Amino acid sequence: MARNTRSVRLVLALSVAGVLAVFLVYVSIAGGRTPQVSPSQLKGRHGNVSLVGQVVGPVRGQGYSRSGLRFGAVDIGKNAGMAVPVVYHGTVPDLFKVGRHIVVDGTYRHGVFVAKHDTLVTKCPSKYTPKKS
Repeated sequence: MARNTRSVRLVLALSVAGVLAVFLVYVSIAGGRTPQVSPSQLKGRHGNVSLVGQVVGPVRGQGYSRSGLRFGAVDIGKNAGMAVPVVYHGTVPDLFKVGRHIVVDGTYRHGVFVAKHDTLVTKCPSKYTPKKS
């Protein structure tokens, strides 16, 4: 009887471990991922997304002010495109400036991208790109 109880416990423990492993694989591959979109792809999007773009001016306000930091974002490499207004509250990275590539999480509401608190990240420019002549 004791041997039968051990077998049942072992099977139960292995089953639980297997279910947890499948869940972790699912979350790491598909379930926990926020879609990344460029400013031109925001229209009609609902829910949380990561906005990937290039900062355009004017940049107004501060991250911890009541009105927040306000700036525009365009598709990377398309300075002449339509800028999406961004409102951000929180810490502003030292490298943040006009022309810098950024990633920020948030939602698109009524024509304005409202960023989540403390999610703004600047991408460092590559040191290995050839100089333009």
